[in-house]
Amino acid sequence: MQNTSAFSLTMRLDNVGVIVIDVPGEKMNTLKAEFAGQIREVIAKARSNPHLAGLVLISGKPDSFIAGADISMIAACQTAQEAETLALAGQKVMAEISSLSVPVIAAIHGACLGGGLELALACNQRVCSLDDKTRLGLPEVQLGLLPGSGGTQRLPRLIGASKALDLILTGKTLRAKQALKIGLVEEAVPQAILLETAVNMALKGRKPRKTLPLGERLLNAPAGRALLFAMASKQTEAKTKGNYPATRKILSVVKTGLCKGSHIGYSEEAKAFGELAMTAESAALRSIFFATTAMKKERGADANPREVKSVGVLGGGLMGGGIALVTATRGGLSVRIKDINPEGINHAMKYSWDALTKSVQRRHIRAAERQRQMALIGGGTDYQGFRHRDVIIEAVFEDLTLKQKMVAEVEANTSVDTIFASNTSSLPIADIAANAQRPQNVIGLHYFSPVDKMPLVEVIPHQHTAAETVATVVALAKKQGKTPIVVADRAGFYVNRILAPYIIEAMRCLLEGEPIEAIDRALVRFGFPVGPIQLLDEVGIDVGTHIMPVLEKAWGERFNAPEAFDAVLNDNRKGRKNGRGFYLYGGKKFGAKKSVDQSVYKLLNLKPEARLNAESVTERCVMMMLNEAARTLDEGVIHGARDGDIGAVFGIGFPPFLGGPFRYMDRLGISQVVNTLERLMQVHGERFTPCGALQQRAASGQTFYKAEGKLNSHADSAG
Repeated sequence: MQNTSAFSLTMRLDNVGVIVIDVPGEKMNTLKAEFAGQIREVIAKARSNPHLAGLVLISGKPDSFIAGADISMIAACQTAQEAETLALAGQKVMAEISSLSVPVIAAIHGACLGGGLELALACNQRVCSLDDKTRLGLPEVQLGLLPGSGGTQRLPRLIGASKALDLILTGKTLRAKQALKIGLVEEAVPQAILLETAVNMALKGRKPRKTLPLGERLLNAPAGRALLFAMASKQTEAKTKGNYPATRKILSVVKTGLCKGSHIGYSEEAKAFGELAMTAESAALRSIFFATTAMKKERGADANPREVKSVGVLGGGLMGGGIALVTATRGGLSVRIKDINPEGINHAMKYSWDALTKSVQRRHIRAAERQRQMALIGGGTDYQGFRHRDVIIEAVFEDLTLKQKMVAEVEANTSVDTIFASNTSSLPIADIAANAQRPQNVIGLHYFSPVDKMPLVEVIPHQHTAAETVATVVALAKKQGKTPIVVADRAGFYVNRILAPYIIEAMRCLLEGEPIEAIDRALVRFGFPVGPIQLLDEVGIDVGTHIMPVLEKAWGERFNAPEAFDAVLNDNRKGRKNGRGFYLYGGKKFGAKKSVDQSVYKLLNLKPEARLNAESVTERCVMMMLNEAARTLDEGVIHGARDGDIGAVFGIGFPPFLGGPFRYMDRLGISQVVNTLERLMQVHGERFTPCGALQQRAASGQTFYKAEGKLNSHADSAG
């Protein structure tokens, strides 16, 4: 067999054939269309042994089984028919593996996702390692697709329809013990005995399909099935607001397979896969995947990053505690926190302890692992232990004088190479570095709250920041599990710059008498995770109010916040943090829907009445954001449309199925965006004036992205 094959066969003395999957030249295994012939070839070679007792499929990679299918195959499809043919080819290979007369065992270690799990489902049995790297799931829905190689048909029959729908509709992944509990794998063992266990399973012969638990069998009966799909459809619609076509197709295809038989189910699965591959939603979601994959390989500057072994954090508040947590638990780095009082240190330590305790309670980690990770975090009220820290991340109050003082203290108490990274949300980094002895070491590192949940971080060099400093901070952010974008040192940076006009416009709608819940509902239906007014409550009304004057001074009238902000803040309403905001927080059960605090209307001298339709509210708020995003690109605040899209999706939850502000503008058509802004300008004023960057593109017929397909040339893989 050629060395270029991803599949190699070794026959053991006990007549079990071990097929090792190892895609040449790739860090992880991904399935490609051309592998079909290689799989058939290796299986034929095994079957030529008349004494063949069974087959074991195992990965040759250290950390992954199969991470999914190569998404560039889908990007290359021009029609639904082409994508359907791709799915049918995958189904055919899986069917051949499934129909083998000898037992085929999947020995799973590491990521077993998408097409990888579909391959494992085609096997007679599955065993996985108990390693923390082992994850099983069908995440295709996150790319606007459904499993196309039999996953929608095999999984419900293996574990029952309700559990299968939960996995396929959410795209969530399972750890080894979770997979064992629901019957997705037959055994979960230490990695050291994974192959041995799989071989023993093969030697015991083919196992008949196990009977589902009684509850799942009842749900598989016609009456139970009707109830299950009605509930699943209702819950999915409530969650997706109808914005993700893949979820409806998944429900339909799984139901068809259960009601009309798997033969028809497979056919419907391939057809639906083809149709979904051509949707704008899937194209947008895949573009996010391609972008983040490419960004993982980028350094942020033309320099090599320095190695970071330990980090200091200034400030033990919510942000400081969150930064310490991700640095220690995801980055595996030693962290020392400094605060002006011991309570701040205790608060930050408790933040990490509580987060790790949740992981222990969910059985994601053991108590001993919690202790090991907590041992990485320490703190004090002075700079003891800071001398040799590689990076100091400052998360103190948003005050320029205080931050300049922090720079001076850090330079006095650390080495000449120590990097000072400021978690500022609005202050110019050049101002923070103005009195620095080593300005080349000063940079902005803007996290979003809550730090352990929000994936984005903005890296902000000022004009004297060294390229090595940028590369080191970008590498550190990735180690913390973040997606970093490098943005220019201009007021509001990128995310807050595009977020502010959006929130201000929502406040203007409120001051016109539009009910708070109507405004928020309109934007959630559009696809944001929360509405703009609830978001202001979550971020902190005081924080929002603090940023606005900085932005107005830099960018003018369109950032002029209505006086209502001051009225709300003067009533001691800071939002969720002090339990007083636009919404009520006291005495609510966990998970209960929040209610608007009606006393806000009296405070603002308003009588709420829904006069605008949801589309009008959405259009006003979103158009302000799009216009500002185009400005930031034109001014060089972001390096390109791709970074702007990732920043908006990961930083403020811009609807992923739209791909980000720039992709969305391309989809609408730049001329259409300009026309809409001009119409809004006629009604609501100069703030809607389309920026020069948009007018120029509309006139020349340019888009933000080049023709689709060229963009996807750097595709990697996904589930």
